[in-house]
Amino acid sequence: MRKNIIILFALCLSLSVAAQTYSTHIFHPQVRTLRVQTVESWERKQAGAHVAPMRPILVYNGQAIDGSEPDNTLEISFDELSHEPHFYSYTLLHLNHNNQPSALMSNEYVSGFTTADITDAEHSLNTSQLYTHYRFTFPNEDMQLTRSGNYALIIYEDGDKDKIIATVLVEVVEPLVNITGQVRSNTDIELSGRYQQLDFDINTSAINLKDPGEIQVVIQQNGRLDNQKTGIRPTFVESKRLRYMNNKQLIFEGGNEYRHFDIFSTFYAGSGVDRILHDRNDYHALLLPGDILAGRQYIHEFDTNGQMVVNAERTDNDDTEAEYMWVHWILPMKSPMLDGNLYVGGDLFENRLTNDNRMNYDADNHCYWLTSLVKQGGADYQYWFVEKGQKEATLQRTEGSFWQAQNEYRIFVYWRAFGDRADRLIGIGTL
Repeated sequence: MRKNIIILFALCLSLSVAAQTYSTHIFHPQVRTLRVQTVESWERKQAGAHVAPMRPILVYNGQAIDGSEPDNTLEISFDELSHEPHFYSYTLLHLNHNNQPSALMSNEYVSGFTTADITDAEHSLNTSQLYTHYRFTFPNEDMQLTRSGNYALIIYEDGDKDKIIATVLVEVVEPLVNITGQVRSNTDIELSGRYQQLDFDINTSAINLKDPGEIQVVIQQNGRLDNQKTGIRPTFVESKRLRYMNNKQLIFEGGNEYRHFDIFSTFYAGSGVDRILHDRNDYHALLLPGDILAGRQYIHEFDTNGQMVVNAERTDNDDTEAEYMWVHWILPMKSPMLDGNLYVGGDLFENRLTNDNRMNYDADNHCYWLTSLVKQGGADYQYWFVEKGQKEATLQRTEGSFWQAQNEYRIFVYWRAFGDRADRLIGIGTL
């Protein structure tokens, strides 16, 4: 009896581990500014060129991705807030469309080693906040990718895979299908109001698709995870095309353009900043107090749909010479929202809803506030409201929601043919 209980416990434990969902996330409080960019973008930035932020994706064309192409290799970096030595390593895990581990063995998706050490580390130079900048490229000659799909890069400390400090989600596409579509204001909910409807087609002529159930579609708006759409069935199935039209699952809040702040200077206030202070060896950036935009007319503003960049004036190397600043958000409000919580959303906070980006209410000053340590640069953000009991944020009570808003929709198409044991990522469309 006792033996059966032990076996059952071990089975339940293995199932719980297998069901873990991965995303790009920092787990250690001393680790900051986890960035993923292409090597080409990093090299151009090091040469002094202006490089717009982007969410990079690797492309698999039937040959192993070995890090020899700068535009198809990732530059992954992060800071640890001290000059003390740390020993970091990383390993790789293949995932299915739901970002949970697939059934593949490591030799089925990687050629070479399955773990590697991070040896490129450099101390910050002349900064108030001491930090060490770590970086590595992936894939590389020691760890080559041989299959499309989602991957989790798991970064851990002291050779102990249980001491995870961060994870990085990597998407590797094998372009086998063509995706076309549109974003329209006339939805099944209302006409030209607060929402946007997606319609798209998937051309499957290049694959041997026997059952539309072999296809899984995941849709993200501006890289957000809270309102991500999955489990969508096609409206029409044709011999070489899947059509997704007039589907209520494909309706998103239009939202509004992102707000922005720029703290590239320690001497004067940049865009969206009220003033810069230096107190007790710390820099502080007080952002301009926000306004509730709901109920106002839509005004187009250029933004990067929630992304961020690191840059600092009067430096030769932003990676190691940029300062860290305490950034202070303030949103005046006469009374708190008792039916939910308010968050600062965007890539700066990994598009997550956690205590790290949940705002607090100050009853004396009648405002919501948040303070976070941020590396010099620029970032887009929004104020997200999450009603109690809900997992998806809404902008209708803070930023407003407009069908005219400029959003980036990414459509990820996964395929698991009959007999396959894992999902392949066979197409990504951007609307």
